[in-house]
Amino acid sequence: MTAAETPNPPAAPANAWQFVRRGLLSDYLVLWLSVVYFAVLAPFTPGFASESNLQTILAYALPILVVSVGLTLVLIIGGIDLSVTSMIALASVVGGKIMSADEGWLAGNALAIPVGLLAMLLVGATLGAVNGFAVTVCRIPAFIATLTTMMFVSGLAIWFTLSRKIGGLPPNFLLIGQQLWIVAAITGVATWLAHSALARTLYGRWLYAIGHNTRAALVSGVPVQRVIFFTYVVCGLFAGLAAILLTAGLETGNPEMARDNLLDIVGAVV
Repeated sequence: MTAAETPNPPAAPANAWQFVRRGLLSDYLVLWLSVVYFAVLAPFTPGFASESNLQTILAYALPILVVSVGLTLVLIIGGIDLSVTSMIALASVVGGKIMSADEGWLAGNALAIPVGLLAMLLVGATLGAVNGFAVTVCRIPAFIATLTTMMFVSGLAIWFTLSRKIGGLPPNFLLIGQQLWIVAAITGVATWLAHSALARTLYGRWLYAIGHNTRAALVSGVPVQRVIFFTYVVCGLFAGLAAILLTAGLETGNPEMARDNLLDIVGAVV
């Protein structure tokens, strides 16, 4: 048998190893592990793969995704925001105080829902501006600045409501959280906007430049301080949006809302 006629050795083991290696090094490794985890548990856990349980998981995860997207922008520039869950709590009770039919400032008014929604977004954006000012103007390290904001705002939300939850929210507002497709659509649009900003705009390139080397970005003409300030505002705005989704889903304004989710959010971003 000539050399040309010698059969090639099977390449299947090599191809399999390359496939495994690509999977282990992939940015989607955690996603694939989650899929495997779900597939393994589903046959042995009654109701785990049921439609109602999947809807419950999504209803919890989608608002977390919204605030995580905002925090992603901050981490890209090399910052951190530990106050996002406190922003959610304060925005939730402010919106509840405006819209509640039991004790709301605009109870029964046709403007209660739009004003409440706007107020929740403004609370997040304003607190983001406070963080941005502390980091850019006062030169306080982001960890210390946002940790201080977290402690102050958490206490403010509890003082504002005397530790009480606010019920009696308008049915049309609660519809946002009761319809999973609405929550998914809002989350999808918010995520798409952030992705588009990062991938297709000058602002996105500025974020990566600042995160890679702040001094080099400044020398290159990037308005570093303004970009950092604006990014914290955007992060707060996303936290306000997450507060809307969570408040509508849980049907109450809660001064302790999302208090235990900070590690979930930071872990999702990382």
